[in-house]
Amino acid sequence: MARARNGISSMKTVRTFFKVGSCSEALCNVLDRAFEHPLKLEEHASMPLAGGIMQRGYQCGMLWGAALAAGAQAYRLHGPGPQAETGAIVAAQRLVESFLARNKSIDCFEITDTKWHSSMQVLRYFIKGGPIGCFHMATKYAPAAFSEINAALSETHIEPPSPPVSCAAMLARKVGASDMHTVMAAGFAGGIGLCGGGCGALGAAIWIIGMNSGQGRAANIDFKDPKALDAIERFLKCTGDKFECSEIVGRRFENVDDHAGYMRDGGCAAIIEALTAE
Repeated sequence: MARARNGISSMKTVRTFFKVGSCSEALCNVLDRAFEHPLKLEEHASMPLAGGIMQRGYQCGMLWGAALAAGAQAYRLHGPGPQAETGAIVAAQRLVESFLARNKSIDCFEITDTKWHSSMQVLRYFIKGGPIGCFHMATKYAPAAFSEINAALSETHIEPPSPPVSCAAMLARKVGASDMHTVMAAGFAGGIGLCGGGCGALGAAIWIIGMNSGQGRAANIDFKDPKALDAIERFLKCTGDKFECSEIVGRRFENVDDHAGYMRDGGCAAIIEALTAE
């Protein structure tokens, strides 16, 4: 089996995907190990983001998982704070661009033509060999994602704006997440790398809920976690049933500075409050 220059083999990616059962966890797992820093709980907690946020069809789980791995590497290189968060967002931007260059869309539903809450459509997906297609996508994307993360984070200087830098990092910080977890979530900002997809703060909330649910009880992380479902319900009530960042905000962010300025002006404060409410 061919081996990429960065050491991520197609066989290892497929084997990992088959073992863990979700694209989000598979990409996070493979990339963390390529960086030689496994994070078992954090990887497994990304599982509910597969299928596009609790199987709702938004961004492919591979993007969520890759963005988390990018954030973890940004933290290792830069520690906590605005520079690491900015690096995570810049890396996430490159991850989205790379994914879109290889696939017709970044959204799970557009790629798989499957509504995951329909048992008939899920059955059709398996009958048509859908998993094989996702395995193939992962083998192509994993080494590319590793290269994009390295390229983004190896830039000689990443100029951070004044905090807050990321909506997702702000949410993580508000719920008491560790410095590492805060930076890991940062790339979700603006719908993952500011691309305007499903809300990054919501994704961060679901991921953190997964980690809290999975402490020593991995089987408790799933698509039906009551706390995650409750968070989605509060989120939709706050946003008027809108999931995507670009629809909620009314535009896409031009760059990290643009997003940071929006956050400093109080943007998405109500959403963060809703997602962190007890």
